[in-house]
Amino acid sequence: MAYYYLVAQLPSLSYGQAAPMGSKAFIDLCKTALTPEDSVFLDFCTLDPWALAPGTGVASAAELAAPEFFAKWYAWERTLRLNLARYRASRVKRDAPADVNDYPVDAAAAAKAASAMDSPLEAEIFLDEARWQAIEAFQGLDYFDRNTVYAYLLKLLLIERRSAFRADEGFSEYKGLYAAVMEAARGPVSETSTESGERQ
Repeated sequence: MAYYYLVAQLPSLSYGQAAPMGSKAFIDLCKTALTPEDSVFLDFCTLDPWALAPGTGVASAAELAAPEFFAKWYAWERTLRLNLARYRASRVKRDAPADVNDYPVDAAAAAKAASAMDSPLEAEIFLDEARWQAIEAFQGLDYFDRNTVYAYLLKLLLIERRSAFRADEGFSEYKGLYAAVMEAARGPVSETSTESGERQ
């Protein structure tokens, strides 16, 4: 079924820019516009490929009717994550996951490129941009199809994830943890310490 009115009114999305609405607000909008059959698959829109992936049994009531869009998205994200795990395992000289494969090729390539980056933040942004491109590819050419709606929701989730990356806050938290570790390394304060906090 085509959703001309819903899709036509959606503001454009750009990764790295503020979202025009939150994912929860968009889901509420979709529930008033989608058929009940298509609304079921809003729950399949997740960045975790194991959360509701077809074949896991978690969403078995809708699995058989799930659009191919989700099978492609879950396969892509699983390949990405398993390849990331493989490169991380290699760095610490541990065994890689047994079920790693290199298909889709672009997912495996994105994992390899991100693993070579020095900055974790830059790597995460790079990976989310690769996810964005994959979602657009899986959306298909029928712009008013339900897949456009599902792709839009996934993109909103990526934008929300991006907004959670705050380098300043991360560095501040790191400094706090470092100070706590250094304090713990000094050992416990003696019970006979002076009121000024000097250790005996």
